Amino acid sequence: MATLGTAGASRATLSGLDGRTEVRALEQDWTQIVGRCMNGDSSAWAEMVRTHQKRVYGLCYRFTGNPTDAEDLTQDVFLKIYSNLGSFDAARGSLPVWITTMTRNLLVDNYRRTRNQRATGSLDEGWDQAEELRPRLSVAERLADAGPSPHESAAQNELKKMVQKALMKVSVELREAVILRDLQDLDYKEIAQVLGIPEGTVKSRISRGRAELARYLERSKKEVM
Repeated sequence: MATLGTAGASRATLSGLDGRTEVRALEQDWTQIVGRCMNGDSSAWAEMVRTHQKRVYGLCYRFTGNPTDAEDLTQDVFLKIYSNLGSFDAARGSLPVWITTMTRNLLVDNYRRTRNQRATGSLDEGWDQAEELRPRLSVAERLADAGPSPHESAAQNELKKMVQKALMKVSVELREAVILRDLQDLDYKEIAQVLGIPEGTVKSRISRGRAELARYLERSKKEVM
């Protein structure tokens, strides 16, 4: 079994868990689209929701670990976005970063409201194997690979569960930094905007979060050996 006890290994495993294949959306004149939304253009609002819904839901799901809660929170996020369209300022950052900031703030508020209802670190309850988290292969890889054997599939599923469980044990402020960087693919500047902290602090939290994740993975590996 491959060694997982390094921050680099944990990052690679986490990226595999996410199965991230999304390419950053092409730059659009979001200021114009926001203006159209504010003027009651339903097609512009539908375009905004369609473009950003998967990203918002993914972030809500990874923080709550519950598909139903994630769906409810995603609706709440878009209601909040619609109500605050007038505060979007393209000069201060891109629309995706602004939306991620709104999402993160709502998730923090939700976490604070509900933390007394659960034990610390139990955000991973309900983290089932979602389709979007499954690694996806290129066309060439699919043609070359007939698919994993039942044993390999079982091993991959166990590894995913191990990573998910370890990620949820990472402290919240470090976890959110790791999620935004390694799962949401934001750069350091964007994460700094979302979290409202200096870039140096972002890098420190990501580094510490990956190291903490690696330690939990190593412990989990030893427990099953």
